[in-house]
Amino acid sequence: MAKERLHPKSIKDKVWHYCPGCSHGIVHRIIGEVIDELDIQGSVIGIAPVGCSYNNYEYFDFDVIQAAHGRAPAVATGVKRVLPNHIVFTYQGDGDLAAIGTAEIIHVAARGEKLTTIFINNAIYGMTSGQMAPTTLPQQITTTTPTGRDTAYHGYPIRISEMLALQEGTVFVERVSTHDVKHIRQAKKAIKKAFKIQQAGLGFSLVEVLSTCPTNWQLSPVDSQQWIVDNMIPYYGLGNLKGKDIKV
Repeated sequence: MAKERLHPKSIKDKVWHYCPGCSHGIVHRIIGEVIDELDIQGSVIGIAPVGCSYNNYEYFDFDVIQAAHGRAPAVATGVKRVLPNHIVFTYQGDGDLAAIGTAEIIHVAARGEKLTTIFINNAIYGMTSGQMAPTTLPQQITTTTPTGRDTAYHGYPIRISEMLALQEGTVFVERVSTHDVKHIRQAKKAIKKAFKIQQAGLGFSLVEVLSTCPTNWQLSPVDSQQWIVDNMIPYYGLGNLKGKDIKV
């Protein structure tokens, strides 16, 4: 009897390296399901920069290119312009996109590049031991803010989705979460819409996913989900910021 397949075709049958409770695995599966449902496995290209998900090419069963830290949007631009009929997406964390890669992402949005960004926001540097990120919340404790982020000294968190939604080349922006089944379904719906917008050639799209980092938050996987509800969502409100009425 053939082994029952428990994961999308676009995801390899492989054990992931992510910490227990990390959101990356959930988002990976969502992307795999969307690619299968749109039947684009043979014409999709992912761009993975540096971060906890740097080696997601080991898990996605389609072409993935690794870029330098923060440079995934620039690489994606080149790929999309050379292969305009392919679906090209970047998969980036907040320490990547919102810090060293800010200039890259803002200009991709301003130019209206016809690609998609999946933005994983866990409000901390996950791969490098939990330092303060540009998205770290006020008073949030990290290894570099042991008494909490002081906005008078460190400045305020950057709301990336709001910033990119202001760019004329951006056509769709939505902020979602993966803290429960209802919101996982909403996240999948948003990512699928972003890919369909790219298929239609309408412009740049971004889906921000509020995500957990149990190891660096020093919380259990269950408590990490509640931390999103109690702390992240009040600051980074969920919902559509641009392109709600686009029909694709």
